[in-house]
Amino acid sequence: MLSIDALYLIFFTTGFTVGFGHCIGMCGPLVVSFSLNLKGENIFISHGLYNAGRILTYAVLGGLMGIAGSFTVVSARIAGLQQAALIVAGMLIIVMGLAMIEWLPFGKYVKREGKTGGILARGFYKLSAVRSPYAFFPIGLLLGLLPCGPVYTALIATAGAGIEAPNALYGFLSGAGLMAVFGLGTVPALLLAAKLAGLGWLTSRRLIYRIGSVLMILVGVFYVIRGIRY
Repeated sequence: MLSIDALYLIFFTTGFTVGFGHCIGMCGPLVVSFSLNLKGENIFISHGLYNAGRILTYAVLGGLMGIAGSFTVVSARIAGLQQAALIVAGMLIIVMGLAMIEWLPFGKYVKREGKTGGILARGFYKLSAVRSPYAFFPIGLLLGLLPCGPVYTALIATAGAGIEAPNALYGFLSGAGLMAVFGLGTVPALLLAAKLAGLGWLTSRRLIYRIGSVLMILVGVFYVIRGIRY
């Protein structure tokens, strides 16, 4: 199995590449909108608070998925199904990764925001009307819940890491840490989106996005191999 240090590096790199390939298109317009409404030092405060809130949401969700994975281990040990649990988690990650890069026909369902995204977007617009940079921490908390294929894939991977956790606490901490570094990896792209708001988007987003998707697929492959050899 991949070491936890290797997983941290993969999650950060995936967040970085997915950030430029996906987040800059999905969340970029929202970031640009509040960047245009705030000036001077308020821009840096708002971006910092927004990303802190978003990463905190990712970390909590990752922690919960890590706990879920550790509970799976308890059940699996009782039922003798831990090997199958790792294989299923790995296959889910592979399928999600293939869908993200449109190598499976339902990729559009992984990428789209759906009704939940619309509800959260409305919440964003209400909070952004406050005209205070300090409103962007709750905005980040809220938008961290936006339906997002790469985030779903990363969360499944944190559950897979939780399967290897010795207890629920370790599962929560490892899951939270992995999703936190994933979130940190997406920050540079969103900051660039704000800086280059009037210059158009990056032309190589699709290629960069695919690199991040392939990294997640590799994590899934390792989980499947680990499950087979368990």
